[in-house]
Amino acid sequence: MAGFICGVEGDQITKAMDLFSNDKRIAGSGTSYTDLSVRRPEEEEMLVPHSEFAATEGPQPMEVAPAEAANTVDAPVVDDPPSARFTWTIENFSRLTGKKLYSDVFVVGGYKWRVLIFPKGNNVDHLSMYLDVADSTALPYGWSRYAQFSLAVVNQIHNKFTMRKDTQHQFNARESDWGFTSFMPLSELYDPSRGYLLNDTCIVEADVAVRKVVDYWSHDSKKETGYVGLKNQGATCYMNSLLQTLYHIPYFRKIGICTQVAKAHRPIPEASLFYKLQYSDTSVATKELTKSFGWDTYDSFMQHDVQELNRVLCEKLEDKMKGTVVEGTIQQLFEGHHMNFIECINVDYKSTRKESFYDLQLDVKGCRDVYASFDKYVEVERLEGDNKYHAEQHGLQDAKKGVLFIDFPPVLQLQLKRFEYDFMRDTMVKVSCSSVISN
Repeated sequence: MAGFICGVEGDQITKAMDLFSNDKRIAGSGTSYTDLSVRRPEEEEMLVPHSEFAATEGPQPMEVAPAEAANTVDAPVVDDPPSARFTWTIENFSRLTGKKLYSDVFVVGGYKWRVLIFPKGNNVDHLSMYLDVADSTALPYGWSRYAQFSLAVVNQIHNKFTMRKDTQHQFNARESDWGFTSFMPLSELYDPSRGYLLNDTCIVEADVAVRKVVDYWSHDSKKETGYVGLKNQGATCYMNSLLQTLYHIPYFRKIGICTQVAKAHRPIPEASLFYKLQYSDTSVATKELTKSFGWDTYDSFMQHDVQELNRVLCEKLEDKMKGTVVEGTIQQLFEGHHMNFIECINVDYKSTRKESFYDLQLDVKGCRDVYASFDKYVEVERLEGDNKYHAEQHGLQDAKKGVLFIDFPPVLQLQLKRFEYDFMRDTMVKVSCSSVISN
């Protein structure tokens, strides 16, 4: 599930910011909490290294399908150019049987590279494609290289419709491949009329530019930006993104710090983390916080529901705030109210129930923007036919059912429903659509 937090003034949404891990990094051939915000199509994928993704299945040997593939590198005529284009022509594409396929090795900037694809998807219904360091297992300890690159599937009918995505990454032994798990839908790729597969041939391009390695160890984040980050405890990028977003709500940050100061005689993990983010000179660890949740190492490497995590965190903070000057401020900050109603059409009967909420779950499928999602949320449902409403003394009646907002909180939290259950596959699948969030 995805989401964002926005400031609300009266009934108007005045400011929105992404909640989940929108740190603009595109990763390797694995999975992460993706995605928690609605983004433009070109910013769609949030991925993790292939080695981590495959951990659930154990080590996977390289499977090279019996396909004929031609590979060429187009580059300026200079020795070891810092950038180049590699073209990979894959014939008999629809007959590939292996789960993954590597291209021939090509050299850019003196380094060996290759393209890795999953023709039937890396456990998704999309073509998965990554740039891989070809000789990663033979490189010396501590190696690292930085590259900006784009991967493309050429449209052989209309070149302007070529599917291309670009990113950048610092490759190392732990993350030796990087790219896009959901590069393009398989339905589009395998549709001959689309032009991506012509005469059962697929053409893949990789534009690679090798850059100077970024020395993260010498980078002083506090000095350069005024902020410090959070250490990734395992697969906790979704949690770190939530914590950083909450930290950047000034009032929330202040009440978290005040809670820790008010109870300085003992550390409060839920509050001390925000205190450290404010005053620490280096990145902050989250182990004390996850320990307070009762998590062990295994839990840190599991993807948890971020909406539930947000609620647990706020509940714990509310409990720790009791007896301090900031008691009740979480409720004041995030609580809104709406009214559920059922109104009979043919008789004078109406049932209403006022409820509070800390966040709202909005559909994004079929909604062009967040306002359309709100329209769908308050859409009135007709109860009729076999679904008539039992109106006490009036018996079964045709009725209207809906929800009306009474008031919004100062900070409105929206959980965007980016996943839905697929009954055929018995799993949650990502909703492939775009939705606009405007200021």
